[in-house]
Amino acid sequence: MATNEYSVRNEGYNPVCPGSSSATSNSVETFTHHFLAELRFGKGSDMDRASDNDFYFALARSVRRYMVMRWDATIDAMKPVSEGGAPAGDTRVVAYLSAEYLLGGQLKNAILSTGLEETIRKSFTELGLDYEKIVELEVEPGLGNGGLVRLAACFIDSLATLSIPAFGYGIRYEYGIFRQGFQNGEQVEFADRWLEFDDPWEISRPEDFQVVSFGGYVENYTDADGRARRRWIPGWQVRAVPNDWMVPGYKTANVNTLRLWSSRAIDTFALSAFNAGEYALAAQEQVRAENITKVLYPEDSTPQGRELRLQQQYFFVAASIRDLLQNRFGRVPITPENPSGIPWEADLARIPELITFQLNDTHPVIGIPELIRILVDERGWEFSDAFEIAKKTFNYTCHTLLPEALEVWPADLMDNLLPRHMQIIHEINDAWLAELREHLKSESPRINNSQLHNLAIVANGAYSGADAVRMAHLATVGSTKVNGVAELHSELLKEQTLKDFSDYAPEKFTNVTNGVTPRRFIRLADPNLSALINETIGHGWLNDMERLHELEKFQDDTSFLNRLLEIKQGNKVRLANLLVRRDGINLNVDTMFDVMVKRLHEYKRQTLKILHVIALYAKVKYGKINPNDIYPRTVIFGAKAAPGYKMAKEIIKLINAVGAKVRELPELQGRLDVQFPANYNVSLAQTLIPAANVSEQISLAGKEASGTGNMKFMHTGALTCGTLDGANVEISRLAGEDNFFLFGMKEPEAHTLEREGYSPYSFYEQNEELKDAIDLISSGEFSGGDGSVFASLVHDLLNNDRFMALADFASYMDIQRRIEDEYRNPHLWAKKSLLNIARSGFFSSDRSIQDYLDRIWHSKPLYVSEDYHWDSKD
Repeated sequence: MATNEYSVRNEGYNPVCPGSSSATSNSVETFTHHFLAELRFGKGSDMDRASDNDFYFALARSVRRYMVMRWDATIDAMKPVSEGGAPAGDTRVVAYLSAEYLLGGQLKNAILSTGLEETIRKSFTELGLDYEKIVELEVEPGLGNGGLVRLAACFIDSLATLSIPAFGYGIRYEYGIFRQGFQNGEQVEFADRWLEFDDPWEISRPEDFQVVSFGGYVENYTDADGRARRRWIPGWQVRAVPNDWMVPGYKTANVNTLRLWSSRAIDTFALSAFNAGEYALAAQEQVRAENITKVLYPEDSTPQGRELRLQQQYFFVAASIRDLLQNRFGRVPITPENPSGIPWEADLARIPELITFQLNDTHPVIGIPELIRILVDERGWEFSDAFEIAKKTFNYTCHTLLPEALEVWPADLMDNLLPRHMQIIHEINDAWLAELREHLKSESPRINNSQLHNLAIVANGAYSGADAVRMAHLATVGSTKVNGVAELHSELLKEQTLKDFSDYAPEKFTNVTNGVTPRRFIRLADPNLSALINETIGHGWLNDMERLHELEKFQDDTSFLNRLLEIKQGNKVRLANLLVRRDGINLNVDTMFDVMVKRLHEYKRQTLKILHVIALYAKVKYGKINPNDIYPRTVIFGAKAAPGYKMAKEIIKLINAVGAKVRELPELQGRLDVQFPANYNVSLAQTLIPAANVSEQISLAGKEASGTGNMKFMHTGALTCGTLDGANVEISRLAGEDNFFLFGMKEPEAHTLEREGYSPYSFYEQNEELKDAIDLISSGEFSGGDGSVFASLVHDLLNNDRFMALADFASYMDIQRRIEDEYRNPHLWAKKSLLNIARSGFFSSDRSIQDYLDRIWHSKPLYVSEDYHWDSKD
């Protein structure tokens, strides 16, 4: 036990039945009592009148009860000593700032963290309720999209599991990105009304609101000490209302907080305007305020959309920073004399000791000038001192290598929306460039004059010819550490993306390879595999994933390998049952499941996968291959394209068109199928990933930062087909070359080909398989004979192909043939699958968080109970 332990004040308190033993707390009788009480008093119903949704709501609220006392104890332990907190309240708290969190369903994870599954199943059996049916009613929160923000959810899970004092901060979107559907194979977007039936997990705290300002102007004045000062006179303000979610740790008493902000108007309703018949005007301020948190990813191809996106970013960061400062230093009423709401006697020089802010990509970077503004404008600090505090408090995770993904904001937009922040950014830029020019005078400078423009934060002509703020540069200058998210990615950050910064300050850069939570993506997603591992090596591995190496001794155990094959087949049946019920999709479970699920983007190269399918189709259609020579395969895609991303949506349309045509060709029945279930999300992933035999991770080497889907597939025994890109580098090394299907150019080769002039058409001309595939698309084979339907996609492939799918096509076809050959040998495949599972422990988010702690945050665990009992058999 660590030295900074903190026991719950009422030792031995049971969150369900005070004074009872731990065993009684999880009794069926006690749980049933609380479930029926929630049904009666929470939903105003009873067993005879309740709907299934009522049962779900009562179940969720009942499970939530079992976490509340742990949550209260965790919050109390993190209070500053001055507010009555424990001595360990002076520890360094991690604040994870992320514009999105792709949480997935909360119920099963909460049941796991409380050890209640057996209790609930027995209770429901006695009540005559279907446990599986009720649990599956949960609607997934629409709070994020993509691997980057699923990573954020994994990280807050691991922070709690490792008992690290932490807060997650973000936005409580009213509507998710969108619910995806298909019409004639084309993606269509519907509103994601995830809150339609309320949510039992969030707890709104309107009394803890923060005021966030926008627009207006900056006023110069002289303070009482004769100093020239500036103050921001906002044009308009909104309330940021916190909505809290419990984040339970696994086998620990700690329950951290995810605080998500909703935007509300200061004056919600203009009654005089309404009475005058000006109904729209009466609600104008309310609409403007609520728009900020209305929709995840507002379409930002318009000036209004770009401004709304910047509003979202500043809104949640400003509220979060002030909230955490008040949490750590104490909260007092906000007055004109003390707008920060922090006691005047608070020693804010201790901010870096008590807080570390982790910036999840560039979206929260506006927090750096915000903290400086609070210290300078509201507390009277000198700029230089405030800047030093900020640099010691913030750290930045960069999640991309693509230049267009490094956020850049027009200076005029920033100046209009956040005029004081733009002034501070100019001051940071000036101080930074002055530091660089001074360095150039040294005897052995690490940079030269020509690099100064590349290092500037405010750059001329950086946004459509206008001055702009480069947010990745601001994040790098204003942080203690900058990390990439995989070995290769971190090296390329230093060598390419942020090379000039790395040349100047190489010690600032480090690597933390991503990981995913094994609780959700093994224990919950693949319960039969989890049970087999428990039976084989014992319990405890979910908190110590390196123990999976103990499975390697069974790689030649025929009985064990047979059980692995049975579990995988069972997972295929489970997926097939889900998809026929959910989408009307019929899967042949006796085929190899070849899966590519991820955000739809050209650099992910879904085009390469579908070209492989078309090439097989062409071979059969033209009689160049006996259909029986194709090992039965079902190719499964899952992806959403951003609504304004035309090429991505065209790729989706092609995939669906090819799938429909493949199913029409008699020779391919039972041999090849392509399926694209709509609306891929965490809930579907938890069933789909464990069913996969092959994991397609085929981005062009040097373009994917890390990936996290690749890790989830490895955890559950799928074999990776991939390039040496992102975390694939580490996966291939750990799994072993024989257990990874490697193809394609390495990053230096791709970089050289790009530099020397890549001609995709030459690859098309030289490869018969590729030519047949592309010609079929051009001929209208997959578009009712109309070759113009996919003409722009074909033109791009032959004349641009920015991510070199055609260059890697031949190598990809070769590796797919090897995959088929090896899959024909079930025990060889099962052995490779086992070795992937056994060697996947490194890719736990627990390990990632420990790396952050060791390399960046230097925070220590804060145990809130010395006598926490784990009643579950898990």
